[in-house]
This record gives sequence, structure tokens and C-alpha cells, in this order.
Amino acid sequence: MPTTLIKAATIVNEGKTITADLLISDGRIEKIGTEISAPADVEINAEGLHVFPGLIDDQVHFREPGLTYKADIWHESRAAVAGGTTSFMEMPNTVPNTLTQQLLQDKYDIASKQSLANYSFYMGAANDNLEEVLRTNPREVCGIKVFMGSSTGNMLVDDEHTLEGIFSSSPMLIATHCEDEATIRQNMELYKAVHGDRLTPDMHPLIRSAEACYISSSRAVTLARKYGSRLHVLHISTARETNLFENNLPLADKRITAEACIHHLWFSNADYAEKGNFIKWNPAVKTREDRDGILRAVLDGRIDVIATDHAPHTLAEKQQPYLQAPSGGPLIQHALQALLDMHQAGKLTLEELVQKTAHNTAICFQLDGRGFVREGYWADLVLVDLNKPYTVGKHNILSKCGWSPFEGHTFTSTVMHTFVSGSLVYTNGAIVEGGNAQRLMFNR
Repeated sequence: MPTTLIKAATIVNEGKTITADLLISDGRIEKIGTEISAPADVEINAEGLHVFPGLIDDQVHFREPGLTYKADIWHESRAAVAGGTTSFMEMPNTVPNTLTQQLLQDKYDIASKQSLANYSFYMGAANDNLEEVLRTNPREVCGIKVFMGSSTGNMLVDDEHTLEGIFSSSPMLIATHCEDEATIRQNMELYKAVHGDRLTPDMHPLIRSAEACYISSSRAVTLARKYGSRLHVLHISTARETNLFENNLPLADKRITAEACIHHLWFSNADYAEKGNFIKWNPAVKTREDRDGILRAVLDGRIDVIATDHAPHTLAEKQQPYLQAPSGGPLIQHALQALLDMHQAGKLTLEELVQKTAHNTAICFQLDGRGFVREGYWADLVLVDLNKPYTVGKHNILSKCGWSPFEGHTFTSTVMHTFVSGSLVYTNGAIVEGGNAQRLMFNR
């Protein structure tokens, strides 16, 4: 691999901001210092640019295999690196669902040939595959995914015996989607009784209600406390749920952690009038008070990680009536820019942004050699111009679905360069093919 020297960068890392040079060799950061004069194959003048450790997204849906008409690893990994995300962890509700070790390996085989970003894949849990789940290698797989709320195929885990088995026996991180299915079904029946099939997107957070989220999240936390499980609750969507989590322990010592997603930090129910199904997610985007409460929990340490839940659907699918339109949307390309807009608005510091998108994700998942700008670590880096506006349009959306809930929005910042495992994969608006994407490994 070519050596790269990045000069005069403003590096945001581990709670500090410094100006320094970085020398990249054999995929790793060889040296950080002032006035590095070592010869290099490539030199980048980073004066005026900020350098962050690449974002690590612990929740994406890249749809491969089985749903590649709407997304695939090739397209979505390119959208990721264009947005400064250098590593992703992908969910098991593909087709077929990732419920066996062989199906899990099949996804790794695809990524090894197609992905431009570093990758890992969750093993999926169902009501009837506990033995297969427990065969998962903690060193080589990010975690076990449990849908404690509806999902595609056979992935709703609502059998109490199975849940007890997973929480009592899993040797690794359990990531949960928490919405109480019985509450959601009851709410849906009530709304259909009044409105028939003429339901609208603004009803989504009332059907997939705050109560449904809290019932399920509190159940997961109770199980984790009972068995001492390593639990990670995904996409917290209500202020009430944030009180289930603690902020009085070092992150490395926490057994129960939580994640917030970009859409729950950016949108509120006031946005359904304009965005409609384009902000229809599960769990639902809820009130301004919920949005603000989630941000408070991010800042005070009750919520540990920020991710995307990137989940593309085609434009035609999202333009259907509310009941037919699927939940989810593309976010990974613009996650960092959205957070930088929040920084510019005074909502979080750059150091907090880096902590929640890189450092903490690495600590939560015990990632090997990633998530920090450190000598000897893999060179997963993003270089950003904080003062170069960027307008989202169809011409620059890289997700296969071709649309974004941010379409038409002008962000305050632009991603200039992205390095994945020491390889320059995105520069000045263009993808650089090839790369050095790696399977993520975990210190467990």
C-alpha cells in the first residue's frame, strides 16, 4: 500500500483538538507529530481541515442478500465512505434472514468482494434457533440481534423461554430492537376502527407509541440485569426510555448501553406534515420533547452511541399510502454532516461528536484497533471542511434508492477525504475504487 502523509491537520480525538501531521503506512497510523518529514507516496495538505476518526455505524440495513433491488453492500458502502463512515455493522433481517452460521458467513463472503468500508454482520435470533445463535464467535462477529418488536420473516422473538435463553447464555453483546408488539397491534386496531384504511404518517408515532417502546425496553433491561447480560438497546426514540440507563460508570464497565439515531435527534412529529412517509421509521420519530430528551441523554452519558439505522427503500415504495409504505430510510451518507450542523447550532461539541460516533462504539463493541486516532491503530479517518456548504440533491446521493430525507437541505460542512484501513477511498467528491476494507475483529 502507498504511504500517505497528511500535513497540518486539525485532529479531534480523545477529548482534545490539536494541529499535527499524520503518517500512514501499511494501513495503519505510523506516526502523529509536528513537522513530520518522512518520505511518502501521497501527501495531503490538510490545513483548514478537521480530521476525525472514521464513524463506526453499529446499525445499518444494506439489504443484501434478497432485497438488492433497493440496496446492496456495493452501493451502501460507497454512500458510507462518502459520508465519513468507515466501518458498519449490518442487521440480519435480509432475505433469507441471517439465522444460521452459514447464512452469516455468506454475507461476509459478499462483503469481502463488494464493500468499500470495514464490515461486520449481526447473527440473528428467532424463537427457534437458540443453539445456532450460541455458536457465534465473539471474536469475529459484532453481536446477536434480537427483534423484541416486529421485523421481516421469522425474526420477532416473543417467546419468553427463548428470550431467557439468549439473555442467560449469550457470551457476547445482545443488540435489541424494542417495541412491544401487543401494544402496537392494539393501537393499530383502535386507529383502523376510527379511520379505516385512511391512516396517515402523522399517526405513526401514536400507533408505534412511546408506551410500546418503554414496555419493551424496560423488559430488555430487566432481563439483562437478571442475568448480567451485555445488552445494547438500539435507536432510543423517547425521553422516558433514557431514564432506564445509567451514566455513573465508565463506559468499559457498563453492562447495559444504548444508542440514539440521527433521525430521532433531527426530526420530530412536526415534520410529518412535510416529509410524510420519508421519515417513517420503526421506532417512530416522536415529539420535540422526546427529541430534546434524547439529546440530553447523549450529552450526559445515559446514551452512549450515535448511529443511523440506515435502511433504504425505493422511492416508489415510500410514495405508497401510509399502511403500505415500509419503514426506514437512507441516512448513512449524511450522518456526519447532520451532526456537524448540530455542532454549528451549539448542540454538541466536536469532541462529543467524535466520542459518540467512534470512540464509544469501539469501546462498546470492544473493537480491535479502531475508533481512535492513535499510532498503531488502523487509519480509518475522515477529513472535513467545516466551512464548505454542501447541498443534498439526486445528483450526489450514492445510496442505490436514489433519495434522501435530507434532499434539498444545505449542510454547513463537506466531507473532503475518507481513509479506510489506510486506503484513500473518497476524495473531493469522488469514490476511489479498490481500497483495503477489512472484516472487523473484536477483543473478546
